[in-house]
Amino acid sequence: QRRRLLDYVKNKDVERYRSVIQRLGLRK
Repeated sequence: QRRRLLDYVKNKDVERYRSVIQRLGLRK
């Protein structure tokens, strides 16, 4: 379920998703 949420956010708010990743310290 978490993966689905991430995908949804990624498709809806790419910028927000990127911000979250950067905040978490994940580089993709």
